[in-house]
Amino acid sequence: MAMRIASEPARHTDLDAAVSLFHSLSDSTRLAIVHRLAMGRARVTDLVGELGLAQSTVSKHIACLRGCGLVDGEPEGRQTFYALVRPELLDVLTAAESVLDATGNAVTLCPTYGTHGGES
Repeated sequence: MAMRIASEPARHTDLDAAVSLFHSLSDSTRLAIVHRLAMGRARVTDLVGELGLAQSTVSKHIACLRGCGLVDGEPEGRQTFYALVRPELLDVLTAAESVLDATGNAVTLCPTYGTHGGES
């Protein structure tokens, strides 16, 4: 996907893939899983214990992230270890953290998407 940043306006259809990517990361559980997997591979059991979530919840979100092509599993014996597929995802997360640092509480206070307004 080639996003047009400054040279020409992007058409709505050009942004669909980016919208899907950011939507896949917009859920707090999926984002927590991605952050954890950024530290190294893990089993669902590891994620359940570390994130304090139900096994079914973690499995559902892992399936979503796998479907998006962001996470993949590697079976080892009777266990499956999950890892991030694209190391570039770490660059996206780092850039997002930089934007959040630069804007202070502006995103948090956003009436539509902030923690006290709209949908999350």
